[in-house]
Amino acid sequence: MVTEKHSVGVIGSGSWATAMVKMLGDNDEDKSIHWWVRNRQTADYIRTYKHNPNYLSAVTVKIPKRHIHVDTHSVVEHANILILNTPAAFLKDALRDITPEMLRGKIIVSAIKGIVPDENQIVGDYLQEQLDIPIDNIVVIGGPCHAEEVSLEKLSYLTVASQNVDAATDIATLIGTRYIKTNVSDDIYGTEYAAVLKNIYAVAGGICRGIGFGDNFQAVLVSNALREMAHFVNTVHPIARDIKESAYLGDLLVTAYSQFSRNRTFGNMVGKGYSVKSAQLEMNMVAEGYYASYCIEQICRKHAIDLPICHAVYRVLYEQQQPITEMKLLADKLT
Repeated sequence: MVTEKHSVGVIGSGSWATAMVKMLGDNDEDKSIHWWVRNRQTADYIRTYKHNPNYLSAVTVKIPKRHIHVDTHSVVEHANILILNTPAAFLKDALRDITPEMLRGKIIVSAIKGIVPDENQIVGDYLQEQLDIPIDNIVVIGGPCHAEEVSLEKLSYLTVASQNVDAATDIATLIGTRYIKTNVSDDIYGTEYAAVLKNIYAVAGGICRGIGFGDNFQAVLVSNALREMAHFVNTVHPIARDIKESAYLGDLLVTAYSQFSRNRTFGNMVGKGYSVKSAQLEMNMVAEGYYASYCIEQICRKHAIDLPICHAVYRVLYEQQQPITEMKLLADKLT
């Protein structure tokens, strides 16, 4: 039970950020919630109508209108817990005016399932190296949980990971509701890397669906993806972990199969012949697997890690190789 009243700031205004605001608002713990919304017109709409007009518009926003901000400084100033909910590619822009001094002493929570481009870093590493956040002040939220199902209050499970288990426990207590179950882990790196990798595997699944492969092949693809994921996380951060837990296998399964998976949708469009740019424009949402594919490829080269599925996706997305050619070559490598 959280005994000290917390002030929680949420950075981001997309579907997952909106879902996070809903979870925090439905949670019974005594807290204040501050929300950074990038667009002033959107912020004004939310203040007036208590709904996000662009994402999960059925969700009722249960925070005071004065707690909805259009500048990050206001949110950071009010919050002792800051939850990052932007796409990884836009994180630097969202935090561009925030200095390490402004974040000192705060718990920083990454609910971002992606890698920061240019630096090729998971968010936890980026926070440590670029913003001087101690690792004990960093928490990661992962697990199989689509924002759309949160908006519908479908029973969902989240893993809250940190090397500071007390901090993870506090965050888990603040987001748990009757429809959100939480568990705490100390595997911050495995949880975050698994959340990045599963997006690439969902893109692969979508590509295979787009070119006409069926459910039988999808099952083989996902089982091989799990082994790849285990190989990668055990190489970059070797600790004892059970890859079958929901933060790893569960998140992989829901992203590979769900109708709400934007990465699967993106891959399906590419498999059907859309260019990468056309697919991105038509979706009007960020598929984290696109950016993650480039970053994971660079990490694999650095550490000499062989991930056939990730390599195939990279060649399709960044080297303009034909999806059907790459997936047929990949199929010969799977077991």
